[in-house]
Amino acid sequence: MEESVTYQDIIQKGRQRGKQEGVLLVVMRLLTLRLGLIDPVLQQKIEELSITRLEELSEALLDFETVTDLAVWLDNC
Repeated sequence: MEESVTYQDIIQKGRQRGKQEGVLLVVMRLLTLRLGLIDPVLQQKIEELSITRLEELSEALLDFETVTDLAVWLDNC
């Protein structure tokens, strides 16, 4: 069973989802520390980002000074 394509696909998707949730958790924590509570609308946009975009956001947020900076970044995604 472990050798089946379907099994491997399920495992891969599970790992991908776990990685995305981990990156999202770290990004949200950093944003909250940097900018304070994040508006639910912006949070929803962040939660919809791919892992690649979340990783890019994790770097970009170092330059953010206001929530507006975050909103502009998200609008340009």
